[in-house]
Amino acid sequence: MAELTEARDNYSRPEGYSKGRRGLLIVNTGNGKGKTTAALGLMMRAHGRGLRVRMFQFLKHDTAKFGEHRTLDALGIPCEGLGDGWTWRSKDLENSAALAAEGWRLARAAIEGGEYDLIVLDEFTYPLKFGWVAWPEVEAVLRARHPDLHMIITGRDALPELVALADTVSEIQPVKHAYEAGIGGQKGIEY
Repeated sequence: MAELTEARDNYSRPEGYSKGRRGLLIVNTGNGKGKTTAALGLMMRAHGRGLRVRMFQFLKHDTAKFGEHRTLDALGIPCEGLGDGWTWRSKDLENSAALAAEGWRLARAAIEGGEYDLIVLDEFTYPLKFGWVAWPEVEAVLRARHPDLHMIITGRDALPELVALADTVSEIQPVKHAYEAGIGGQKGIEY
């Protein structure tokens, strides 16, 4: 307890710390499970505080009804599937690229529209990595967004340029996963 008391008594806020509102760019990347789950958690928190939130999912198709979709529907939070499934299963990568480009057009309109306080671009690192959406255009839109608009981008292999631009980056790495023990995806956990 003495150690905790000393740490508490010696705590001081960093210089230049500002309590005012500012739109953050948050990136959840890495090979571990939980990138989208973390973004969904922030969406729930923001929604609970009265912020207007929206999610664009760049790999899931528009008819997906996983657990998160059911919850977002029940809460009245818009979520759009913009893809045709995981890229390693795609039978037509040209179509996947076209869907990503169209998805970016819709997401960009929402970013520039000023209607939302938090927008999530789920699995957006893949269209960036594959060159389906041009980084310079995305960077320009992110830099020009309303100063109070929070953005969350998820997915593996975030571009170094995106990491450099972001305010907060979490790299989620696996330590152990049930898949390794031959346990398949669990309803309500993975989907």
